[in-house]
Amino acid sequence: MATNGPFGIDPEDFERALRGAGTELRDLLGKAGVYLDRVDHTTVGSLASLLGQFTRPEAPRAPKPEGETTGETGSGVWAIYSLGDNGEARVDQVFPNELEALRAHRDNTDDRRRVRFLPYGVPASVLDAP
Repeated sequence: MATNGPFGIDPEDFERALRGAGTELRDLLGKAGVYLDRVDHTTVGSLASLLGQFTRPEAPRAPKPEGETTGETGSGVWAIYSLGDNGEARVDQVFPNELEALRAHRDNTDDRRRVRFLPYGVPASVLDAP
């Protein structure tokens, strides 16, 4: 038992299991070959179409109603801004990606300080509170 390794498995057990698995795999491949020989190739066409019978076709995706937005293309910045008493926004910091902005904003306790994506060409006045 000490020569069988830490789990007490005899190496001959592995060999017997692999021999049995190899025999079963050969039998399975032989049966698949016999089945493919019996298939009417005029209706199936090819092996790909045969295997396609067993796979689910991909569901069609709905087209996007319009082109990519600037948020999807990444052309803009992530801004940390504060709202003043009169509702006007003042940009405090600007970051190139969301992760950096959220890390900088992580310990914020002021409810008037926020993070938002600001596309290029859009004035910061869109951040103003209504």
